[in-house]
Amino acid sequence: MSFVTVIRGSVDELGEETVTTVALKDVTKVFDDGTRAVDSVSLDVNDGEFMVLLGPSGCGKSTVLRMVAGLEDPSSGAIMLDGELANDLPPRDRRIAMVFQDFALYPHMTVGDNIAFPLRLAGIEPVPRGERVTDVASALGIGDVLGRKPSQLSGGQRQRVAMGRAIVRRPGLFLMDEPLSNLDSGLRAELRAEISGLTRELGVTTIYVTHDQAEALTMADRVAIMRKGVLQDVGTPTQVYGRPATLYVAAFLGSPRMNLLEASVYVHLDRYVTLTLGEQALYLPWDDIRSRAVAHYHGERIVVGMRAEALTPVTPDSPGDVLHGRIRYLEHHGHESLAFLDIGATAIVVDEMGARGETADVAGQRGLRRFGQVMQRLAGRAGEGEAPSASVGTRTSVLNDPGRHHRRPAELAVRLAPYPAVSAGHPLSVAVRMDALHFFDERGDRIDVGWR
Repeated sequence: MSFVTVIRGSVDELGEETVTTVALKDVTKVFDDGTRAVDSVSLDVNDGEFMVLLGPSGCGKSTVLRMVAGLEDPSSGAIMLDGELANDLPPRDRRIAMVFQDFALYPHMTVGDNIAFPLRLAGIEPVPRGERVTDVASALGIGDVLGRKPSQLSGGQRQRVAMGRAIVRRPGLFLMDEPLSNLDSGLRAELRAEISGLTRELGVTTIYVTHDQAEALTMADRVAIMRKGVLQDVGTPTQVYGRPATLYVAAFLGSPRMNLLEASVYVHLDRYVTLTLGEQALYLPWDDIRSRAVAHYHGERIVVGMRAEALTPVTPDSPGDVLHGRIRYLEHHGHESLAFLDIGATAIVVDEMGARGETADVAGQRGLRRFGQVMQRLAGRAGEGEAPSASVGTRTSVLNDPGRHHRRPAELAVRLAPYPAVSAGHPLSVAVRMDALHFFDERGDRIDVGWR
């Protein structure tokens, strides 16, 4: 019997199989001690979609999941299931199934009894209940351990039992809270493929919580990245990795992490935009559509992001945009080596749990100042090398606020062949793919034209 048949048999004692849509509308959760765990989150999850909530511990992703499940009440905002307000709907009426990090199996029950438990609570007769349990266990590859207790199983088998107990209910919505975090890396990779494959085969809407970016990027239809209760970015894995909405998302995704460098912007109208990185510079051509957006930051500092795949080792006299430096240290990973290059620039290091952005009033004042600077530049009163005005240095920004980000000498991560014929202290030059650069303003927001 196929897995789809197991779930989508027909109308039975638990009701007809359905697929649930989820919509969060400005949902906020403030606990009794004043902790704001979730701050005005709005998110839509479509029929049959595998949505991953990604972020570090304490960012509010599990709280969002618990509110969708009905285990926590939102302080404000609306939770919609299939277009109906579900804020006051008890968990048993939401047609959901949860899989937890610790499996939550009953130790005194056998595997078969654990899987059958929700069916027994629903009053299903023993014969059809046993058939359903056997079908689900066989589909999950645990049909031969139905008589064992959880203590006699491996971690991967216990996780499959937890999955089976959720699946046997034929829910409209799966909620999974870090279900693989207690397993070793090899088993995690195996079960990642199993879970994503099964949920897509079933077509059941799934919200999956994790702090592991590998899980998010390999399993999700879409990823929602959170930081301190605030939704930072939502998109497909390709979108959030290739064009991150904020500096935080850029720093959080990718291995090695994106190189984030402080750069000063100087505009040469109709020619190029100079991005000064310490004693070196890159030149963004004027015919690159992004140069118009970056040009608004003339005389200011921005953050330039470049991933390791945008850097290629070259000879020092190679043409084009090339950065020169000296290898600070090497990391060998078997299939490749990573060289960390000192290019004399300043790196921006993002705190995972740093403060949020500036207020709307500050942002408005910032916009007015920038408008005045642009007008000065167009009038010819702001030349190359002109220092930013004093007001720029007093802003609340990611470049000046040590509570949000740290500034330190840059260590540019560059991919090399396995065990290259270089070592720490060797000079190295890298060509930069200008079309692969990312630009962020002092608040950490992406600088781009029609970016998503």
